[in-house]
Amino acid sequence: MPRAGLDPVAVVTAAADLADEIGLANVTMGLLAERLGIRAPSLYKHISSQADLTRRIAVLALTELGDALRDALQGRAGRDALAAAARTIRRYVVEHPGRYATTIRFDADSPDDPVVAAGDRVLDSLRAVLSGYPLDPADTVHAMRMLRSLFHGFAVIESAGGFQLDTDVDESFAWMIGFLDRGLSA
Repeated sequence: MPRAGLDPVAVVTAAADLADEIGLANVTMGLLAERLGIRAPSLYKHISSQADLTRRIAVLALTELGDALRDALQGRAGRDALAAAARTIRRYVVEHPGRYATTIRFDADSPDDPVVAAGDRVLDSLRAVLSGYPLDPADTVHAMRMLRSLFHGFAVIESAGGFQLDTDVDESFAWMIGFLDRGLSA
């Protein structure tokens, strides 16, 4: 019988928190069980495998990020929306590096896969940001990939402590947003 108060959501949340603390690659079923105060075999009453756990963390992370983007973009357009999306993604990656790591690549089992729906929420927000710019609709996917790559890259490098030059990181971030805005507006 599963431990009272422990369910798949609690297991996934604990795993996501652990991933943020020690890195996704270091999360094992043994460490997660220890964190939850149970034996490792008991985890399999709630999740089927390490891969299932990682996939569920990805759904959690994409849902959280999608919600944060939706909230940040309310009533914004153009450069203001671009900056809000960039700040939101940057903040999420820096605050949740372990759970964010699960979102980089995933294979959907079907269009109904929860990870697809959660990922679509993030993409919908990026699409909304781009709607404020004079883009040819045929270029939307390219522009979304550009935004994702730049926002992701900046935040992941920052999260890993990779910006070590004397120039202020926030200043570089603002410069990047201005550069993107000018390019998208052209």
